[in-house]
Order: sequence, then structure tokens, then C-alpha cells
Amino acid sequence: MKALLRKRAVRAVGPRLNQWKGARASQVSDQWQQARRERLFSRGRRALRVGQWIVGLAVLVWGLTMVTREMGPVLQGWLEIREVEVEGLHHVTEPEVLERLVLKPGMGIHQVSTAFLAERVRTHAWIKEATVERRPPHLLRITVLERTPAAIIRTGVDHWLSDESGYLLAKLGRQDDQTLPLLTGLEPQPLQHGEARIRNAVQSGVVLAKLIANTLDGRVEVDLANPANVVASANGVRFQFGDDSLVDQWERFQKVKPSFKAASFDGRKREVTEIDLRYDNRVIVRERM
Repeated sequence: MKALLRKRAVRAVGPRLNQWKGARASQVSDQWQQARRERLFSRGRRALRVGQWIVGLAVLVWGLTMVTREMGPVLQGWLEIREVEVEGLHHVTEPEVLERLVLKPGMGIHQVSTAFLAERVRTHAWIKEATVERRPPHLLRITVLERTPAAIIRTGVDHWLSDESGYLLAKLGRQDDQTLPLLTGLEPQPLQHGEARIRNAVQSGVVLAKLIANTLDGRVEVDLANPANVVASANGVRFQFGDDSLVDQWERFQKVKPSFKAASFDGRKREVTEIDLRYDNRVIVRERM
């Protein structure tokens, strides 16, 4: 009874395995092997091509190195800097420019940086702009734009030559130049260090001096000690300016100037004539007999 009651093992139900037998199974296996061989062969060909490129590049680099080594001295001789031409000089001398280039003997024009050389030339106080050009095979051309003297700045007993931007060009000591306007009232140390506020003050002083020189004869002197009360004088006439735009204040004076008597500005009939422009919409005239 026990034997009859024993249950038979039930085979698990699952997907049917498609197994090819005989010739069909052999054909599938051959195809798989062939595909595998083709993949391996393709990888080998790619590796071979990459290797050929690497070898070719190495040969090319080696060839260029050898050619450069052999042709280097010849190329150096072909492009050696043998002449330097400098244009635009008026106050600066050519040796001063060449000194800043620091060119080594035998250096080729292909070995220099034109931007770097131009920057070195611009370190000269008188030179505002500079360009450097290569002119093969042997010429290096330098074109400079010099700064223009625009004013004399007096600090104590020393006089400095300045351009219109407030850059100091030279120290003149006790020497003066009467043909240029005179600026006073600036602190020596900030002036020599080129502080921005001092340069701005010089720029304003130069602009004001030009405006006054177009109206009055004689040398213009501008006192910049107090930015809120700039004082200028020329031909015996003294002007006081407030902290507003100097140009706007001068234009206000120009509008009312025709109503003044010419005798007030001839510097002969009155010792001092003062024009006060510090107050809005007013021009105050003070005269002394």
C-alpha cells in the first residue's frame, strides 16, 4: 500500500529548451566560431593600423629633429637680427630704446616676442605707445609715440615736466620752462608715485590752463592745493573755481565776458582783477585800482 500511495516526482514546468541536434547544431556552432574569429581579426587589424600610425609619427618626429639639428645653425644665420630701426623719436635717443630691448648677439627675429619687447620699450617715461615688427630676414622695426610736454609742476624748489595725463617726464630741478603752464600745490611724494588722484588733478589743471590761454595772454598758473577751490591766474587776472566741473564754470564766464570792459583784462589799468566762479549761476568780479 505504501508503494501505491507514494507520489511520483513531478517534473518542473518551464520554458521549452530549443536544442538543435545533429547537423543543425554543428552548423550553428561553426557560425559562432567564424563570427568570433572575424571579431578577433578586426581587432588585430585596428591594432596594427594604430601601431603603424605610432611608428610613422615617431619616424616623422625623429626626422624633423634631425633636420632641425642640422638646419638650426643655417636658419639662425638666415634670421639673425642685424639691424634695428626706430621711428618716431624726438626726445628719446635710439640708444635708450636699444638698451631696453636687451637683445643678445646672434638672436634671430623668430626668437623674440614682439609684445614683450614693446612692453619693455614703454617703460621709458617719455614713450606712450610702442609697436615692434619683424621684417625678415634681418630687420626689427620699432615705432614709438612719445608723450608731449604739457605743464611744469612745481613742488618746493623742484620743477617737474609732465604730460597732459599727469605722467612725469623729467625732473628739471630749479630749471623752469616759461612756455608751459605752471601747476602748484601738489604733494611731492604722491606726485612721484603717480597716484591716481594726483594725475587727475594734473589733467584738470592742464585742461583749465588751455582754456584760459585761449582767452588771456601770458603764462597761466594754476594752484591745485584745494580741489574745492582751484585758483588760476594769467596776465594779472585771478580766477577762483569751485568744486563743480571746471569746464562748465569757465563756459559760464565766457557767456558774460563780452559785457566786461576790455580795460579790465589788459593788465595795465588795474593791478588785480579777480573773477569768482564758485557760486552757481553767478560770476563775481572784484577789481582793485
